[in-house]
Amino acid sequence: MSRIGVIELSEVILTALQQAVERLIAKLEQASATTQRILVKLELSKHIDLIDWMDTQALYPKFYWQSRNCREEVVALGQIKTFTDPKAAEKVISNEQRVWGGRSFDGRTERNKRCLSSFFFLPLLELSRLDNEWHIAVNVGEDRARIVTALQQLMFDTSLISGIHSKILNRSNTPDFSGWSNMLTRALDAIEHKEFEKVVLARRTTLLLDKPVSPAQLLKASCANNSNSFHFLLALDEKHGFVGSTPERLFQRHEHAIQTEALAGTIGRGKDDVEDQQLAQWLLSDNKNRYENRLVVDDIVNRLVPCSQSMNVSQTPELVQLRKVQHLKRSIDAELNSGVFSADLLDNLQPTAAIAGLPRDPALHFIAENEPFSRGWYSGAVGYISQQHSEFCVAIRSALIIEGEVHLFAGAGIVPGSVAESEWKELDRKTSTLCSLFEQETDSSLAAELEYKNASCN
Repeated sequence: MSRIGVIELSEVILTALQQAVERLIAKLEQASATTQRILVKLELSKHIDLIDWMDTQALYPKFYWQSRNCREEVVALGQIKTFTDPKAAEKVISNEQRVWGGRSFDGRTERNKRCLSSFFFLPLLELSRLDNEWHIAVNVGEDRARIVTALQQLMFDTSLISGIHSKILNRSNTPDFSGWSNMLTRALDAIEHKEFEKVVLARRTTLLLDKPVSPAQLLKASCANNSNSFHFLLALDEKHGFVGSTPERLFQRHEHAIQTEALAGTIGRGKDDVEDQQLAQWLLSDNKNRYENRLVVDDIVNRLVPCSQSMNVSQTPELVQLRKVQHLKRSIDAELNSGVFSADLLDNLQPTAAIAGLPRDPALHFIAENEPFSRGWYSGAVGYISQQHSEFCVAIRSALIIEGEVHLFAGAGIVPGSVAESEWKELDRKTSTLCSLFEQETDSSLAAELEYKNASCN
């Protein structure tokens, strides 16, 4: 399609959106006092990219969600009400409403007092696609005049987000390779002394760029390049944005049925089909990776047993192939008991052994005592809760952008047989999901390689 064609298509889309918002306002002004939600259907193409439109809006919080199978896409803007307790939100929302947000890994602990432990919001406006059907909805609060004003201030003169043309001038890792090696040694000693069976240790990589990148830029580039993943953006204000493209589902719930999974065990992708297949077969048969996956399965099963009537666990791992890495996955389905809230599932399952360790409490204690940074939203859970349906992904393959500064995160499961060099390379492969979207600076790559080689020789 020509550049003119793209502009014309955008104008058609924006006109349809503007007209839909005007219908929402008219319906809102005529709605009864008991109305909680107003919905308008839109005729739009499935392949429309509305990240540009979301980025233009001044309404916060902002939440973008695309499901792993690409069937569902949502933009949620503004707030009618916010919650720090997801169960409180689940108890008060109507059947049609959804609250969006998530739970951090270590927020509101002594280690990380500034980050919220949980944040959910009932959005003022929700634009959603399920398969080929689009809807735009407004949730109705007590101050209807404020809602109307917010809708009237939506922008419909949208410029396209540019691609990422930022070069990486430097990257710094926390911990560096020497610190990583020492931390891993302490973890293996703790495992040998039966303090825990597994712990997941993480690294933060801070990028120095020649020009800043916005959260929406990174999100749009990642959506275009990373398939078979959940894509999300959580922005509480214009200075902070948490972006991710994660392959891992925490759980999906539809009424009493729940689907979850154990995603653990990793190897890179090959340079060609032959090497790719060799790596895949190695991963499927490697005892260390299969053991790591089994620990996650056992942990999830144990946490679901008290709230489930029945359960089905896949007997053998399957292969999940992403752009930069391959994983082992085993699916777990269960039928829930009556009276189980989605917030209860969030409490039980997060953090899983795939991002914390097993048993959970001693692994979390080790992480708090040894990791040299706070994780915040990284390795938490993001998604939504509604009365009939809820879904959360695990917030890995993620980046925190603070006033243009980019922090990437990755973790590796440490079990008997883990080697510092191999796990460090796994961190690099996982970080490359987002890092590879930037233009690479040769000197920076050499500096990172030198850091690894010098540390490993000490």
